[in-house]
Amino acid sequence: MADVAAAAVGAGSDVNTAGNPTEVAMAYLQDETDGDMTNLNLGELDLTTDEFILDEVDIHIQANLEDDLVKEALKTGVDLRQYSKQVESELQRIEQASIKDYIKESQNIALLHNQITACDSILERMEGMLSGFQSDLSSISSEIQTLQQQSVSMNVRLKNRQAVRSHLSQLVDELVVPGAMISTILDSPVTEQEFLEQLHELNNKINFAKELSFRETLACSDIQDIVDRLKLKAVSKIREFILQKIYSFRKPMTNYQIPQNTLLKYRFFYQFLLANERTVAKEIRDEYVDTMSKIYYSYFKSYSGRLLKVQYEEVADKDDLMGVEDTAKKGFFSKPSLKSRNTIFTLGQRGTILSPAELEGPILVPHTAQRGDSRYPYETLFRSQHYALLDNGCREYLFLSDFFMVAGNSALDLFNSIMGKTLSMFLKSMSTYVSDCYDSIAVFLCIHIILRFRAITAKRTIPALDKYWEAVLELLWPRFEMILEMNIHSIRNTDPQKLGVLDTRPHYITRRYAEFSSAIVSINQTFPNERTHTLLGQLQVEVENFVLKMAAEFPSRRDQLIFLINNYDMMLSVLMERAADDSKEVEGFQQLLLARTQEFIEEILSPPFGGMIAFVKEAEALMEKGQLDRLKNEEVRITQLVRGFSSTWKQSVESMSQDVMRSFTNFKNGTSIIQGALTQLIQYYHGFHKILNQPTFRSLAVRSELINLHHLMVEVKKHKPNF
Repeated sequence: MADVAAAAVGAGSDVNTAGNPTEVAMAYLQDETDGDMTNLNLGELDLTTDEFILDEVDIHIQANLEDDLVKEALKTGVDLRQYSKQVESELQRIEQASIKDYIKESQNIALLHNQITACDSILERMEGMLSGFQSDLSSISSEIQTLQQQSVSMNVRLKNRQAVRSHLSQLVDELVVPGAMISTILDSPVTEQEFLEQLHELNNKINFAKELSFRETLACSDIQDIVDRLKLKAVSKIREFILQKIYSFRKPMTNYQIPQNTLLKYRFFYQFLLANERTVAKEIRDEYVDTMSKIYYSYFKSYSGRLLKVQYEEVADKDDLMGVEDTAKKGFFSKPSLKSRNTIFTLGQRGTILSPAELEGPILVPHTAQRGDSRYPYETLFRSQHYALLDNGCREYLFLSDFFMVAGNSALDLFNSIMGKTLSMFLKSMSTYVSDCYDSIAVFLCIHIILRFRAITAKRTIPALDKYWEAVLELLWPRFEMILEMNIHSIRNTDPQKLGVLDTRPHYITRRYAEFSSAIVSINQTFPNERTHTLLGQLQVEVENFVLKMAAEFPSRRDQLIFLINNYDMMLSVLMERAADDSKEVEGFQQLLLARTQEFIEEILSPPFGGMIAFVKEAEALMEKGQLDRLKNEEVRITQLVRGFSSTWKQSVESMSQDVMRSFTNFKNGTSIIQGALTQLIQYYHGFHKILNQPTFRSLAVRSELINLHHLMVEVKKHKPNF
């Protein structure tokens, strides 16, 4: 039906749209029928004309023959003419039915046509309305764009006005000098908080005025005069205040740290002077440097002098060396020697000064010590003096850096201008003392005190005293090495024959060495020094040589070994109290003691059991070569050895134990030697058993008289001394 309606609309040009719908449909169907008939009629074909091409006719006929209906008609033998008429009548029938359908739907077709026409008019009106709306939108868009441009322009003008207002308000605020500022600067004391606040404001206005003057701002001249007068007044009051504080340092018994702390509260005063009146700032700085330099010099000179009055009166001299004999005679005019020369080689309680509690403890008060009649070694005075220097030096450096606003080399130069005279005085007095000092432990303790103080200043990140520490160490190290070399030479040049009566007990020179070496090694562990290790190694070699020379003075090898063992054991015991077990000194003497102890054990076993020991060694050597049969004729010798051991071994062991305990001063060492000797004896007797069990000696009747080895071990244990 849609096709029908479209055809009806298409034929509208030939049919009156306002007429009867039935007539419209009939006219349309008549045109369609005529057209169909024309198409069905083959037309009047002129077969005689030249335009007709037989080939094309043949092709057309062939195509028709391919049609299914034609094929069916030809196949059934239908008469084509008859069939053609039948088809034509069928078409007419269908045509009539179609016309009836069109007529039946003519009302709907006409209604549809009218509706389409109405829709066209409505759409035409809508198109007009939309066109008008589009033109209105175009005009509104242009108006919005205009408003946006105006808004941007107004925003730029607003920002410009705000920027100008900000600058102008700041300029006006900085140019205005309030009355409160004027009255405070003129009338208020400098110590009041309000004065400090107004001074900050005045400083800002001075800086602002300088900035405006560079820009040649005319308004600057309006306030320049009053700002200058306020600045002069503030400078005058600040100068007077700071100089009064500096002059207060000079009063006797004044704790200058209190006014220093006050100045730190008003450190901005100096900053103000430095920025606005450099001549006054330099005057204050020079006055402070001059005042504090004199104060420190006077204080430390007086303190150092008083400390020396509480030093021990007895000090070591050039004759108080390790290798000097106690019986050495002095000349008539020589000063008396130390009451006990050994004290200068012993650390004792002197080493506690390096403990953190002592190192950073309170300094000595000389007059208090004098009232109590107390005396101290030099290193204690040295520690007190230099801890006072460290404490005051660190505090002074921090004050200078903070108050005078200096850093780096400038701070160091300012510090040296104050403390330089004091430090020079220290170095001079120390050089005088060190040049005549022979107490190597005191010098070494002073070295390690300085090393620890240097570590403290490094931890506090204060480099002010670094050069002074180096200068002190350059004084002390050579002196310590020189004293140590003097002791080495004294031991090397010692004549054993001039050391009095021979005695197998530990020698006093080896005891001095042991005490001294353990002291140096224990002190040197925290800050090791290779040069010290080298010198101690040389000293140890000389002491070992000295012990051997002294041992050679004894006529018997037994006494020589007792002397060597006693001295090695004593030195090892003293060293192990302070030095580490793996130190070179400890390891060296352990090896020497072990070797001499083993030799001594052989020496004391030889008198009572020498025959058996010799036989065992001889037999074991022949067993290794397979020549044990060479001893098969030694039945008499073996019998004597077996019966002699069985009858005398208890008395021999008892006598040997008593002799060993009398020979050695260290009971623990004597006990160890006895245990070693008994163990060695059992090993020899075990070897004797083993030899007699060989086929060569199995036939000997004396084998039955051998003491059971287990029984012997039980009996031997009874003779081990217990302490």
